[in-house]
Amino acid sequence: MGKPLHWQKSTFSGGGEGDTCVELATSPTHIHLRESDTPTSILTTTPAALAQLLRGIQTAAP
Repeated sequence: MGKPLHWQKSTFSGGGEGDTCVELATSPTHIHLRESDTPTSILTTTPAALAQLLRGIQTAAP
């Protein structure tokens, strides 16, 4: 089994200890995202795929 992930809270979450935060963790080849209120539901992607998604969102924004 791999190393445990080190989760970091988004700076847009407003701080505090609530359970309405987006959290991110990295491993050598992937980025992992979750909401703190459902920590067992984890979205895993590659840095390249996430960058492509973000570029697409920025391009589509008015």
